[in-house]
Amino acid sequence: MKKGINIWSFDQSKSVESCMQLAKDAGFEGIELALAADGPIGMKSSDAEIIAIKKASEKIGIEICSLATGLYWQYSLTSNREDIREKAKQVVKRQIDVAALLGVDCILVCPGTVGVDFKPEDVVPDAGNIEFFAGSEIIDYDVAYERAQKALMELAPYAGEKGVIIGIENIWNKFLLSPLEMKNFLDEINSPFVGAFLDVGNMLLFGYPEHWIKILNKRIKKVHFKDFRRDAKGLAGFVDLLAGDVDWVKVIDAFEAVGYHGWASAEMCPTYHLYTDQMIYNASASMDCILRRK
Repeated sequence: MKKGINIWSFDQSKSVESCMQLAKDAGFEGIELALAADGPIGMKSSDAEIIAIKKASEKIGIEICSLATGLYWQYSLTSNREDIREKAKQVVKRQIDVAALLGVDCILVCPGTVGVDFKPEDVVPDAGNIEFFAGSEIIDYDVAYERAQKALMELAPYAGEKGVIIGIENIWNKFLLSPLEMKNFLDEINSPFVGAFLDVGNMLLFGYPEHWIKILNKRIKKVHFKDFRRDAKGLAGFVDLLAGDVDWVKVIDAFEAVGYHGWASAEMCPTYHLYTDQMIYNASASMDCILRRK
């Protein structure tokens, strides 16, 4: 498996180029960037601005391994508001376009929400000025399922044209809560350009990542590494890699069993309050142990 890190793990005052250089210096082979409403990788950034970031990554010698976004906490594919659902689809298309310019083969997409119990700014640093929060709605589960599938089936051909996979993440959205359900959800969409973006830490409250890996198997396109303590409350349960309850031996054994050799990106947020750079080096060393490089 290849070792990457998500840009939300860094001090958000740093430039994209500084984050890429720090990731390289800490021993990461790749970095997952994020689409924001504004900024250097934004909804309205020019092609030239995006390509300049790709060239900077090449100069530094680090690969851009995937593209996330925090915009789905504002624009949900399952919203009761049609205008919000349409905006969410625009975000997916923009993410695909930017990924293609960056040479990225997979984007991270939240398939929608049934309900949300946290504030997006507590999780995603670039969630921005949210005028409409997806967590303000509670969507009937069957309605959310239908809306999400319909949107992704509509978006899959566009992803195929650009050669970019839509990676559906398991996330704290009260939706797609079991690996069997996620498997069926993807199989019903039945597109090689819609797969799973598996977050190893997000299901610790209600499941086991090794089960998800076994069941999703080849549907897994990209991976996030997080750790979580079950006896903690809410978001405070997310801790440094190797400090939580993820059984990393079983997780890596499961990845090896299904033949997954792609990217695993550490998503270390929120960042440390002090000496934030140290978090990057700590994550890199922990991933070397997890990936059996030591």
